[in-house]
Formats: sequence, structure tokens, C-alpha cells
Amino acid sequence: HRHRHRHRHGHRLTLTLTLTHVTFGAGVLGPRPVLTPHTAPRQENTMNHRKPRNRRVTRTAVGLGVAATATVAVTTATTPAGASSFGGAAIAVDMAHSRADRTRVNQFDESFTIHEYGPSVAVAAYNRAVAESVGCSLDDPCRSIALSYQVVTTAGRNARLINATNLSRAVNQHCPACQTFSAAYQFVVATPRAFSLGRSARSELDALQGQVEALRTSRLPIGEITRRADDLARRIKAVLDTEMARAPRATGGDPLADFAPHVTMHRHVR
Repeated sequence: HRHRHRHRHGHRLTLTLTLTHVTFGAGVLGPRPVLTPHTAPRQENTMNHRKPRNRRVTRTAVGLGVAATATVAVTTATTPAGASSFGGAAIAVDMAHSRADRTRVNQFDESFTIHEYGPSVAVAAYNRAVAESVGCSLDDPCRSIALSYQVVTTAGRNARLINATNLSRAVNQHCPACQTFSAAYQFVVATPRAFSLGRSARSELDALQGQVEALRTSRLPIGEITRRADDLARRIKAVLDTEMARAPRATGGDPLADFAPHVTMHRHVR
């Protein structure tokens, strides 16, 4: 008989089935299931730099912008820092979505999230910024801005195989005089061995997040907003590049993990 053992952790589902054969004398009685004990699944270290908001405003933010993370556990073994074994699979999804219309002519949304996965079998990262301006008049035009910054770190032999998608979209619908701008910035950090961002780097990224939020109240032209958003992205990249200088190098024991720590930045602006 086949038995299944399910073990739930939040949104995670782990299924393990081990088949062995029991032998008596020269005969085999067939497969006998053995349940294998599980250790706690590896947890993602995720930093979402959105500042705390009250419950009412948070509900509004869900409608306008989403910053979500889904993690799927494939293995159940916990991997200590610096170990050579590899973890599971993970999916990072972040989005900023701003929609301006006649009732809300000035709208801004931003997302700034850091996902640290460590050694992984597979990682998929999706980052998107969407800005919409709909039906505003020539006398009172809309202004809609969406900015999304995503940092994903992963390590090990599969670190360079991350499936990364970074998109932005700006739409004017029946809104000829409207100002609409969206920008998505994605930073993929790959290291041959397990690595975590240091306290100094996190402090610098916190400060940069504050500058992103400050653009919410800015009345600068869209061209200047674009320049500042790009400058913030370059500074984030510089912080991560500095971290790569202290990241552990490959040991030479695994040819697939024999690469230098590096940061890849993706930019999509509309």
C-alpha cells in the first residue's frame, strides 16, 4: 500500500515518499513505504522597505500597488551559512501600480524590496511598475508615477541561472495632457557561496529607500523624476557592488560554482 505524508508550513507543502523492499529469505514482499522525518524548511530573508502605514491606508495600497513574495520549498533540509549543499526553489514577485483619474489626479506608488535566498536550486524573480492616467481634462491633467526597485540575492552553482523578468508600463487613456511615468529596476546578485548583505549596506539601502519615497511629494517635471530615479538605481548598484568585494569567492571544488560574485542590473522605463 502507498501512503503519503504531507507537512504544511504556511503556504508550503512538502511531500516525501520513500519506497523500500522487505525481504524474507529469498522472496521480496514488495514495496513498503517509510516516512522520513523533516527538518524545518529554509526561510527566505526578505526586507520590504515600505514604511509602516495604518490599516486603512494599507488597504488602499493593496489596490494601487502590490509587493508580494511567494516561496516554494522543494527541499526540507536547512542549509547553514557557508555550507556547500544547496537549498530549494523560490519566487519573488514585486509590483508598483499607480492609477490617476478625475477623482485622484495625482498618484504615486513605489515598491522597494530585498529578497535574500542564499543557495538555491532555482529562483524566479518578477518585478513590474505600471502607471496609468485615465480620462483627465486638459484643464486639470493627471499625473501618475510608479517606481519599483527589486533586489534578489542567490548563491551556489545555479545562481547565474535565475529566471528574471523586469517590466514597466505607462498608459494614457483619453488623457492627452497627462504626465505618466513608470520605471522598474531589478538587481540580481549572484555569489558562488552563501552570502548575506552587511549592516552597513542595509543602512545605505534604507537611506536610498527614503529618497525614493521622497519623490512622492515632488512636483518636479517627469524628465527630472526620471533622472533622479535612474540616479538612485545607480547608487543601489554601487552599494551592492561594494558588497561583492567582500563576498566569499569560489573554493574550486565545484566547476559550476567557479565564478566571481557579481551584480546584474535590469532597467525598464516608460
